Amino acid sequence: MDSNIRIVFTDLDGTLLNSEKKISSLNLQCLHDLGEKKITRVIATGRSLYSFQKLFTNTIPVDYLIFSTGAGVMDLQSEELLHSSSLTHDNAMSIADYLIESEVDFMVHHQVPHNHHFTYYATGATNPDFYRRIEIYSTFAEEYTSLEELPSMSAQVIAIFPENLQRYKQVKEGLTDFQLTRTTSPLDGKSIWLEIFPRYVSKGYGADWLCNHLCLERNTTLGIGNDYNDISLLRYTQHSFVVENAPLDLKEVFKTTRSNNENGFYHATSQVMRDN
Repeated sequence: MDSNIRIVFTDLDGTLLNSEKKISSLNLQCLHDLGEKKITRVIATGRSLYSFQKLFTNTIPVDYLIFSTGAGVMDLQSEELLHSSSLTHDNAMSIADYLIESEVDFMVHHQVPHNHHFTYYATGATNPDFYRRIEIYSTFAEEYTSLEELPSMSAQVIAIFPENLQRYKQVKEGLTDFQLTRTTSPLDGKSIWLEIFPRYVSKGYGADWLCNHLCLERNTTLGIGNDYNDISLLRYTQHSFVVENAPLDLKEVFKTTRSNNENGFYHATSQVMRDN
């Protein structure tokens, strides 16, 4: 099982985790085996650090975390925040002003690693996914009052569209100065989330930053994902897979492994190790 792979990146929800939000015994053993081979293990997730830590109350065999779709990078062994990116107050104000004018529900998140705190603007239109997220994070959510009261630095802005692809496409056309990442809602599995970052921020950017930090070459990378916010990561990694439960248009572009409920992480990793 000799391989030139030195670092493995995996998405979390819908990829490494099964539908019950658990790591299977086979995927867990695969993470341990990678560590024994001195291969760096990285989770690249859209979750905030707070959300990730709520999910994993015990130590897991992973070395680094790229969280909030690339806005932050953490060493999980030392718990040191290695890197973070921010929108300025002026950036957040211009984005918020545009989304209000466009009559879109959105949330402006505080700076990493405290970006589970957010200020939200509600149009009052029907948007169950948006209000569900406010309910989940009610302790950390504040309703929008004025542009001036937005955080001085923001990790990201998230606009939520209730299954309206056309509306999503229209709105994103006015935000070309920023990095725009499409994500399928982890809450209802249907609504479209538009994540707005500084122009360069993405999971792929986080992977590139970490490889440079660790002095690892791009041709030693493996990436596995399941959704649109994984595209930049999968375009970056040398060996790239999506799980069977990914959207069809992603499966037409990237190699497909088994689903997240059938140990797709293990099978993709094993295939690359075997073939190289």
